[in-house]
Amino acid sequence: MDAVNDSVSDVVNVVVAGLGGQGVITASDIVADAAFRSGHDVKKAEVHGMSQRGGSVSTDVRYGSSVLSPMVPDGAADYLVVLADDQVEVFRHRLRPGGVLIEPSALGGERLPHPRSLNVALLGVLSAHLDIPEATWLDAIQGALEPKLHPVNDRAFALGRRLDTGLRPGGD
Repeated sequence: MDAVNDSVSDVVNVVVAGLGGQGVITASDIVADAAFRSGHDVKKAEVHGMSQRGGSVSTDVRYGSSVLSPMVPDGAADYLVVLADDQVEVFRHRLRPGGVLIEPSALGGERLPHPRSLNVALLGVLSAHLDIPEATWLDAIQGALEPKLHPVNDRAFALGRRLDTGLRPGGD
């Protein structure tokens, strides 16, 4: 097997990207934890960039029955979750042809329960397309966040989960 591409056919590649302070790393931690709780082998890599100054941040999460490398090669992401509209074109090259782009417009103008819950709302959109039980996602969200944040993030996740009108193939 190729250590970079993991020729195992069941590997799912997710890239989460945005700007420092938007919760990109938290979102990828939740994806990785939900996949792990579902019994998958999981690998994760982070690229912080200028995250402390509001610069671009991206993370790679790969899961399946056997994953050898944590890095998603350019053009191989099955799902690209982008938290900032101005970062879509910066990271589009990470998406495979026919892959799914999930961006803030996926929420269709719906009002978030809190402005800082965008990352969890977009994970709700992502979750509707992955074979991970909803309860497992909620457990992973609650495991990553302080208890006082659970109610608002549970609502944000539910909002995203029921809305997928903003999804569109992002690869060319």
